Amino acid sequence: MAKTKPDKLARNKVPVSTQQYLDIAEIRENTVILRDGSMRSVLLASSINFALKSEDEQNAIIAAYVGFLNNLEYPLQIVIQSRELDIDNYLNSLEQKEKEQTNELLKVQTTEYIQYVKELISIGKIMNKRFYVIVPYNPSSDKHKNFFSNIIEVFKPVSMVKMKEKIFIRRRQELAKRLETIISGLASIGIGSAELDTQSLIELYYNVYNPDTSSNQKMVETGRLKTESF
Repeated sequence: MAKTKPDKLARNKVPVSTQQYLDIAEIRENTVILRDGSMRSVLLASSINFALKSEDEQNAIIAAYVGFLNNLEYPLQIVIQSRELDIDNYLNSLEQKEKEQTNELLKVQTTEYIQYVKELISIGKIMNKRFYVIVPYNPSSDKHKNFFSNIIEVFKPVSMVKMKEKIFIRRRQELAKRLETIISGLASIGIGSAELDTQSLIELYYNVYNPDTSSNQKMVETGRLKTESF
């Protein structure tokens, strides 16, 4: 029996897409759809400088936060993303303004400012923090449906979830209700929040899964993307 050479096996091996290892089935209409049929929406939240608040203000914020958590009937995920701030484009724009500056005094001040920023960067990395709140909706936790309806929908293949628009619309409506509650609850603490759209969601996950590549290769608009079907 003839033996197959390793290099021949390597040529015949079908490449596996990294998408098969992700829990995400698709992202559309500002919604992340997971392979089990559940959904996620992501809020970008502002921050509060708690240390600068007075004691009464701090107590009020803590009380509002406790009340916010006690009113939740489903799990919530809070993610803090810390990334090194890329200011190369900012420095390039300053250097361009320096060349175009006709006022000699302003030109000198711009030069000194550029040098100050470069020295600041050389001392230590400047980090940028972003705060995200992930709001979930799992059809199996819907109390308005019977047990068998939940089981059937949860174990449907991803293709069925993608095909049936009615299922998506119904689940998206339930998720939207949760979003309104969370946004309102965060506002009571003094935190502003905004839902990420489809383009922002794709960019977020692209940056998370490709930290090195994303710094050099930026995402294109969603309308120009071509994705493989699952």
